[in-house]
Amino acid sequence: MREQSKPRNALRKGFRFGLMVLALPFASLPFASLPVMTAVAAEQQREYLSHQLQDGALVIQTSDSQVTLTPLNNAALEVQYQREGLKQLPSFARADKTLPAIHGKVSESASDLHYSLGTLTAVVHKSPFSIEYRRGSEHLLSEEHGFFANETMRGFRFGLQEQEKLIGGGQRVLGMDRRGHRLPLYNRAHYGYTTESEQMYFSLPAVMSSNKYILLFDNSATGTMDLGASEEDVMQFEAVGGRTAYIVVAGETYPQLIESYVDVTGRQPMPPRWALGNFASRFGYRTEQQVRETVDKFADEDFPLDAVVLDLYWFGPDIKGHMGNLAWDKNAFPQPVEMMADLQQRGINTILVTEPFVLSSSERWDSAVAGNALAKNLAGAPKRFDFYFGNTGLIDVFSEDGRDWFWDIYRDLKQQGVAGWWGDLGEPEVHPSDTVHAIGMADEIHNAYGHRWAQMLFENEQAESPEERPFIMMRAGFPGSQRYGMIPWTGDVERSWGGLKPQVELSLQMGLLGFGYTHSDLGGFAGGEKFDRELYIRWLQYGVFQPVYRPHAQDHIAPEPVFHDRKTRDILREYVKLRYRLLPYNYTLAFENSQTGMPLMRPLFFEQENNLSLLDNKDAYLWGNDFLVAPVTSEDTDEVNVTLPGGVWFDYWNDAIYSGETAQVEVDLKTIPVLVRAGAFIPTVSDMQTTHDYSSQQLRLDYYAHPSVTSSSSYVYEDDGVTVNAFAKGDYEKLEFSSVRSDSELRIELARSGNGYTGAPESRAIELVLHNWSAAPAAVTAGTTTLPLVDKAQQLEEDTAWYDKRTKSLHVRFNWAEKKKALTVTL
Repeated sequence: MREQSKPRNALRKGFRFGLMVLALPFASLPFASLPVMTAVAAEQQREYLSHQLQDGALVIQTSDSQVTLTPLNNAALEVQYQREGLKQLPSFARADKTLPAIHGKVSESASDLHYSLGTLTAVVHKSPFSIEYRRGSEHLLSEEHGFFANETMRGFRFGLQEQEKLIGGGQRVLGMDRRGHRLPLYNRAHYGYTTESEQMYFSLPAVMSSNKYILLFDNSATGTMDLGASEEDVMQFEAVGGRTAYIVVAGETYPQLIESYVDVTGRQPMPPRWALGNFASRFGYRTEQQVRETVDKFADEDFPLDAVVLDLYWFGPDIKGHMGNLAWDKNAFPQPVEMMADLQQRGINTILVTEPFVLSSSERWDSAVAGNALAKNLAGAPKRFDFYFGNTGLIDVFSEDGRDWFWDIYRDLKQQGVAGWWGDLGEPEVHPSDTVHAIGMADEIHNAYGHRWAQMLFENEQAESPEERPFIMMRAGFPGSQRYGMIPWTGDVERSWGGLKPQVELSLQMGLLGFGYTHSDLGGFAGGEKFDRELYIRWLQYGVFQPVYRPHAQDHIAPEPVFHDRKTRDILREYVKLRYRLLPYNYTLAFENSQTGMPLMRPLFFEQENNLSLLDNKDAYLWGNDFLVAPVTSEDTDEVNVTLPGGVWFDYWNDAIYSGETAQVEVDLKTIPVLVRAGAFIPTVSDMQTTHDYSSQQLRLDYYAHPSVTSSSSYVYEDDGVTVNAFAKGDYEKLEFSSVRSDSELRIELARSGNGYTGAPESRAIELVLHNWSAAPAAVTAGTTTLPLVDKAQQLEEDTAWYDKRTKSLHVRFNWAEKKKALTVTL
């Protein structure tokens, strides 16, 4: 049991000024080892001296530092402590945008300053100096000692409240609540992980509290977040260098909190629609012929396909010795331009892996040295070191020369027909501490390397192809990397049930802090002695309801479903096709994410924000607003106990109805628990081979009727799938649906808004399916026209209705061309 949090002054009185320093291991040592603590000189008690408003910010002089509070919106503040002689790096987390004209109101008393923005208020206690944050009159968090710095470490200390839970820290397998853990902040590969991992590819120096605030430490340096591990009621951030700043964001609700957070760190732009399709990917396709044969196999087996991902064999015949060539191996790929053009003609996009390492044995080593593209050693020469792939240098993406040299390669490949980029090993996987970059040493900027790489790609894509949405998949980054279109994945997970189990936790944790497209190598990547059909099917079933559908693995077991037995193919074919049928729903999730930051995968506690037990749930999640999904993560499972977050839910496969706190959902190899919210509208379209053929001209709309839901609403967002900023330009259409139910009738209204887009249907053939309809209706009217009720499914055509007694569902077909249309079903 934690003690009741003490008031700020009491905490301060109890603070021992003998600060402790963690002996930080670097890239060569495991961070999971126990911290080694040594005493250092005490910091002096900080006192307020004066303050002034300057360019919209509150600038405070204290006895040992200058503190600047910059309003970022009415719910977010950046707080930066600066001391003379203490190096500061630029902010990587904050989006580069014009700050809103927020004029914080300052009031002063003898003991405090109150700096109010609206939703968030900073209370500055003068003696001893500290800052407390409130949402209205409600206390959120306080600096415990606040800022500290000495020769080898800098950071912050905050008090934690009793029973407060903390999500965050990025990719870890620790459970949803990370309080009580000491989290290394050093992006690092964890090959073949399963059910436990304290340190992985993508760390985030940020937490989301159950008290509805986000605290982000805007520091890219090697460090640690101690979330009440060393001292139960203290959250401590430590780093070896970097920017001495943090950002506080408050919200009344979790969605509002996330929206304010991405307003500060940047919104994820919409990807091209094809990014939501099916990917063919493995480690790796070794020849042009193999690529063509694989694509043909997908077509022959009637599996939709939108992208092919080429791993490192595109630039060399072996795993080792070729990294940095970044040019086609013409022996294996004799006609790559023609190959990519042929694939594009079939609606299939080519994605290439690239890495930031240039081997000294590669064809581009001399060019990289001559172009000043590489990070330096302490003598000012290109830094060379050995790692798995050979003797190498590292491209300095923090230098203009390094970025220009790297982009010249990308530009050439793009002109050849490459449609998307996969940035691998970008932690960087090996990053010696004595590596010198343009803005600092390796340990100062390590965690921002992938971020800066993605920024280089995104900004150059924007400049040279302003009308194209880029595809940028990367393994590591920093808070705010989402604004550069970064699509992360969860790394080299073991191909086992243990590897499948943490995937929901990993995606939820990342999605809540801006990275809504975090996904896994479906089927698992590493190891596996023989093909496990059940594991493989379960993983790919889950994949339908996660952001990117990309099976990927070491190729001694085929990662693509088309190369497996007939039973596996037949089950998964229907799931891949379902992924495509759900494109109207999934694409709308992508739109919502681009506007508000809402992740595509959402935790159950969003439904009951004060239910702290739901916050711990990592076995089920909401896919958008209307699906509840619980992946099957254990073998030989025929029933799953699914936690429900309140309300009434339908089984998507058989319309069984569940309510209460849990649902016992029966499954077989063909099904996983997929539930639909009562009152939901689920839009689907007809089958297609690629998203290039997407059209909503024929749209099925499933409505899940239940007496407990007297009204509901939803919408579908549509554009051409390729235009950049289509919504801002007005090149879109929203299809809006609403329902109102009384004792005597159900009224469904449809409305269209927006200017339309190239290729938008002039009218849509709608099949409305009302689930849980107990009897044939007395009447069905569209506007003022009564629609005849036919006897058989075969007779169902435009402007008719049919009641299916077997499934207790009502099917209504009609044409929708006008801006608004109403349908009334009389009970």
